Amino acid sequence: MALALAPGLLARAVSRMSLGVVFVSGSNGKSTTTHMLTSILRAHGLRVFSNPSGANLPQGIASAMLASIPLDGYLREDVAVLEVDEAFGARLARALTPHSVLLVNIQVDQLNRFYEPARVAGMLEAFARVATDHLVVNADDHNLVDLAARLAEGPATQSAFAVAPALLKDGPAWLARGDNPALATAAAQADAAVIVESLDDASAELSIRGERVSVQLPARGLHYAADAAAATAMALALLGDRLAGASVVSGLASMDAVYGRGEILNANGEDIEIITMKNPPSLQVNLDYLDAPEQVFVAVDEGTPDPSWIYGSDLSRIDHVDVLTGTKAWQLATRFGYGEIPVHAIIPELAPALARFLALPKPSRGTKTMIVNYEQMMLIRKALGYLELEGKR
Repeated sequence: MALALAPGLLARAVSRMSLGVVFVSGSNGKSTTTHMLTSILRAHGLRVFSNPSGANLPQGIASAMLASIPLDGYLREDVAVLEVDEAFGARLARALTPHSVLLVNIQVDQLNRFYEPARVAGMLEAFARVATDHLVVNADDHNLVDLAARLAEGPATQSAFAVAPALLKDGPAWLARGDNPALATAAAQADAAVIVESLDDASAELSIRGERVSVQLPARGLHYAADAAAATAMALALLGDRLAGASVVSGLASMDAVYGRGEILNANGEDIEIITMKNPPSLQVNLDYLDAPEQVFVAVDEGTPDPSWIYGSDLSRIDHVDVLTGTKAWQLATRFGYGEIPVHAIIPELAPALARFLALPKPSRGTKTMIVNYEQMMLIRKALGYLELEGKR
């Protein structure tokens, strides 16, 4: 309503920001990358406005900004870092012109919304074309490499991030080994400003214009290292010679996992790792880093209209499911049956299912595992007393 009455409100709010507005978008990893970029910039002493993780639709971004705009109508921060949904980026760009755009990847996503990666590429290009200062893309994704080439004559300075070919070669499915048809491993990698050189569980080594720095990741996995490289590449584009490797390290070390993305919650003295089941690539890269979880809870509801895509997922890291819940429970049970993965209890209602799972004896390694879709994740966090975002009770 506010935007309809005052369409120039958001543009006015950010007009005095020295580094302008940054859009972060792509199929997977944009919430984590936005959080990382915000943390890195703050570690450099900058004041950063950012939308809450997951609030990436125009109404969510507008609500977050309206709640922060002072009476004179101008935000006081130096830069706005905004996670933007692919389908709504072009619309948001008309109300809030992005100075810089960071694109993390184009992968098979929610088929009910996006149909195919080529459609997403067109959506991203529509607002990447608006960028006046910087365009940063994933040099390992040929769709984004091609997109950047089409915009080469535009006003934005272009740069890229990448993962070292040796890591991609041995990495998880959907990030490597040809399972991802968008994987480029192209010559563009050689010109990448930031490269993931090595990975060890939840730490990685980044090369930033040739300088090696070791960084801590919010959770284990090469996909989190790629997000860190993306965030660092955009920070480098924004700050130039002011970027300090030590501040990149401290910024990443200071952040927690974004809620539902490898987040560790605590209930009754037990740790629970939350893995969000969004689409085939995001589920697969997280499954590939699971280490034979002892206790598994799976929850999927109507937020995933058609979960049949899970038939193409490699579920071999899961040898059983303790509790299965949600309105899609029986459909998931059929998939687990085909995979000869025993399901010990199917309880469609969330509250009794959660109670059943939490009542299980503490696992020997101390961590329970939940694989859930976004809507169930939000309900579970509230049920466990996490009423705010990013691990806050």
